[in-house]
Amino acid sequence: MAEHPAYPVGLRLTGRRVVVLGGGQVAQRRLPALIAAGADVRLVSPDATPSVEAMADAGEITWERRPYAEGDLADAWYALIATSDSEANTAASAEAERHRVWCVRSDDADQATAWTPATGHSEGVTVAVLTTDARHRDPRHTAAIRDAVVEGLRDGTLVAPHRRTRTPGVALVGGGPGDPDLITVRGRRLLAEADVVIADRLGPRDLLAELPPHVEVIDAAKIPYGRFMAQEAINNALIEHAKQGKAVVRLKGGDPFVFGRGMEEAQALAEAGIPCTVVPGISSSISVPGAAGIPVTHRGVAHEFTVVSGHVAPDDERSLVDWPSLAKLTGTLVILMGVDKIGRIAETLVAHGRSPETPVALVQEGTTAAQRRVDATLATVAETVVAREVRPPAVIVVGEVVGVGPHGTA
Repeated sequence: MAEHPAYPVGLRLTGRRVVVLGGGQVAQRRLPALIAAGADVRLVSPDATPSVEAMADAGEITWERRPYAEGDLADAWYALIATSDSEANTAASAEAERHRVWCVRSDDADQATAWTPATGHSEGVTVAVLTTDARHRDPRHTAAIRDAVVEGLRDGTLVAPHRRTRTPGVALVGGGPGDPDLITVRGRRLLAEADVVIADRLGPRDLLAELPPHVEVIDAAKIPYGRFMAQEAINNALIEHAKQGKAVVRLKGGDPFVFGRGMEEAQALAEAGIPCTVVPGISSSISVPGAAGIPVTHRGVAHEFTVVSGHVAPDDERSLVDWPSLAKLTGTLVILMGVDKIGRIAETLVAHGRSPETPVALVQEGTTAAQRRVDATLATVAETVVAREVRPPAVIVVGEVVGVGPHGTA
């Protein structure tokens, strides 16, 4: 048998009995895929890892708390043998052979009738990699091939033509805080499939250089106090290109719905009858502080964090932020778009109860090669911003967590 390669096949296990012998680490790794396949999973094992036990408690599998016994595989379509008892494994393997049950053995692959491939998934496609030569089987090699293929499908570097009619529409993609590696895999794949990309200034600009030449890139930059593309014009551009049958990506910084006006665009698209997909992104409100060594929460220091927009000053009648209430909180305050208003914000927080000595960190161009961190206090932050020439985009963190990390002031 070892002289012939394994025959690859996809098992449709929905509603069919699968028996797993052993509740250890092998079962813990394999069970989620069996559950996802809709299999009727029966676990036979005297004990199990906490994760496997949680699957049983949730009703995802049926657990019989005992060792393997003859007859356990009689009604199975597929079996995974992964106990620590080699004699039991051999006996179960022999039973599987008698009942013509495809059987995987974790302790001796050569005695199994089936092998588990290294698998991965990307947008409805399952990639399964098997070593064809049993004499040179290397799980690390097959896993590396699997990872390379899946990563290529996800980030668009491995592109296969779609043999289907593509439905035109718009994807609102959160690009993350700036580092191109921090966009989601789904967002990167949609970029690779786009005909038109309408990009914000704060989106991950390096990703635009990877786009094929035929992709039209529209600059929708809203540069503070400079040229900008009105929101209505952005909405119209999204609608017009989608109506032309194109796949449109609206590439935004951070997350589309965290001060990103993403819902305004989604509403405009809905009114025009344009399908819209929202791809969440990593918000700069948590990722940028983290990249600068600041946890927005920390045991014994902060049990809450609040994210607010600072683009409108506290004394401006347009402000929707309850700054007096925020001043009374003891947790972390994260302020976005507030560099030019931080002086008045700090004064308001102090006037309503925050200590002037409260630490403040400003993280400019977070997660990019130009990232820099400037520390101050509520009492000194206004003059520090001017003296250190802090410019947008910068995330401002107020609270004791500023001094927690290895680069903090504490």
